[in-house]
Amino acid sequence: MRLFLCEKPSQAKDIAKVLGASRRGDGCWVGSGVTVTWCIGHLLETAPPDAYDARYKRWVLADLPIVPEKWKMQVKPKTASQYKAVKRLLGEAAELVIATDADREGEMIARELVEHCRYRGPIRRLWLSALDDASIRKALAALKPGAETFSLYHSALGRSRADWLIGMNMSRLFTLLGRQSGYQGVLPVGRVQTPTLRLVVDRDRSIADFVPVPFWAIDVQLDSAGTLFTAQWRAPDDVCDDQGRCLKHELAQQAAAAMQAAGTAQVIEVKTERVREAAPLPFDLGTLQEVCSKKLGLGAQETLDIAQSLYETHKVITYPRSDCGYLPLSQHSEAPAILAALGRADPSLAPLQPHLQAQRRSRAWNDAKVSAHHGIIPTAAALDPNRLPGKAKAVYTLIRARYLAQFLPNHEYDRTQADFDCAGQALRAVGKQIVEPGWRRALPEALTPPKGREAPAAQVLPALSKGQWCEVRDLQLKDLWTQPPKPFTEGDLIKAMKNVAKLVEDPRLKQKLKETTGIGTEATRAGIIQGLLDRGYLVKNGKALNATPAAFSLIDAVPRAIADPGTTAIWEQALDMVQSGEMSLETFVAKQSAWMSKQVERCAGMQLRISGPATPAGRGGSPWKKKRKAGTAAKDGVKRVRKPRVKKAGS
Repeated sequence: MRLFLCEKPSQAKDIAKVLGASRRGDGCWVGSGVTVTWCIGHLLETAPPDAYDARYKRWVLADLPIVPEKWKMQVKPKTASQYKAVKRLLGEAAELVIATDADREGEMIARELVEHCRYRGPIRRLWLSALDDASIRKALAALKPGAETFSLYHSALGRSRADWLIGMNMSRLFTLLGRQSGYQGVLPVGRVQTPTLRLVVDRDRSIADFVPVPFWAIDVQLDSAGTLFTAQWRAPDDVCDDQGRCLKHELAQQAAAAMQAAGTAQVIEVKTERVREAAPLPFDLGTLQEVCSKKLGLGAQETLDIAQSLYETHKVITYPRSDCGYLPLSQHSEAPAILAALGRADPSLAPLQPHLQAQRRSRAWNDAKVSAHHGIIPTAAALDPNRLPGKAKAVYTLIRARYLAQFLPNHEYDRTQADFDCAGQALRAVGKQIVEPGWRRALPEALTPPKGREAPAAQVLPALSKGQWCEVRDLQLKDLWTQPPKPFTEGDLIKAMKNVAKLVEDPRLKQKLKETTGIGTEATRAGIIQGLLDRGYLVKNGKALNATPAAFSLIDAVPRAIADPGTTAIWEQALDMVQSGEMSLETFVAKQSAWMSKQVERCAGMQLRISGPATPAGRGGSPWKKKRKAGTAAKDGVKRVRKPRVKKAGS
């Protein structure tokens, strides 16, 4: 009997249907010579400390560090019945096809069962990126040898054991130190969650320490032969900060008065350039979460859950937990069928049809940049988005738009920059004239603009020539203030976790973090954020995420290396070596154990002070609202204007 081992029941049902395994068995689908069974995520888990020694049930400083000599796995109680079914089927199988998710974690879910149940037969690997019938048949025709993906298992196992060593030892250590100072809650420490928490703590501190600085700007409305447009005053460099903002009020007032008195401005120079924008790549999960947070107000976990349902239940998109936005060249041949299916399913796409070119090959098709998974795109099993629930419809429409964009021309526009002299003051006007809408035609806003939310159009400048004079019709002197950095939203935090390399100074570690797409994985980041919310270390104030007092205390107390994203880069580098065979799993775990033991030894005698209990998610804990301290303005503090006071020149 050939046994297919899937990750989830829904996945097993889809594969069983294609294989003709239609008879329901005990925890499986049965067909002629083939059986399809499933896990429910991990059926096994790493045993807790007390499974190695009963004394570890009590948390005692003297027992740390806890480092297993021989690692144990145990059956998860909630899914024990399915484990029994899988174990029985592995005992009966003549050949095993691993059909779990095509990634490091999926490999581990299957291989830990193979090892625990002592299956010794031949193994092959089904590598799936979508669950529609056509994709499943294509993958079945190209099964990989089991040995080709085995190294993913050891890499995942190394990551799992490193997480266990940190979580079990450092969480116990800091919880016990907290109890000595009167704090009775658990202080969890983790390889990914602690650097993530530090990102929010650091942002909240930069907001709390920010001191607003006033600056001034002048908008001048000019008239060229009856056409009005706006130019901005360009203050001299010696009175501006590094972002070109004028910090001298008197100088701005004098400039405004002089320009208003002059009444005219002369064109000094006009430059026009054609700008061509290529289509954005199809989504990876992190970018999808970021966009859905910004445009739809969805949380990171909510976006992942919706994308997973579009993949598993509706089968209208490919595998969503992808860290890559590129597509393999082999995928391009499927484009005509997918585009045709999308057009048949949704009549509202009809205006796009004349512009779509299935043969167009955008920068997205690049084998060299495709990782284990490709970008999230629609499948040929298309349906009318109106048949989906509201939020699922919105997410699907975004994913579909990014794919359609690959078959549309570049977005092209002429950018005109005109410089003026007005009473010895420099003015600059910038205009934009769209020449070819291109891929922007596919954006959901372009197809169905939401009422009252249309973005303001960029101004179009009239024809201007050097030496020409324009009349000053109106002038506004704006009294503005620099703004602090914004608090993180969930989408912003996902982006920061992906781009955390910017915070690391060591060039080798910076590069490693870029290669590994930061801290956490596409599949785990949403869960990490949700866990910090559930434990009360983060709270949500509207869309904003803020750290609670307990979070500040914890970040100040833990060894800097554990909260440093650079440490994650070092570990990921070592895990890559495990995956490539340059380092054994045993060596990796031994190095982790030695490092952890040193951290425990260094911290065991410290005095820990927790400023307050972790706040339950959704209440209080907004340290950035406290009174600002004295200091200097942050370099990157200004993104938008806060309640400007607008004054006419001379008022």
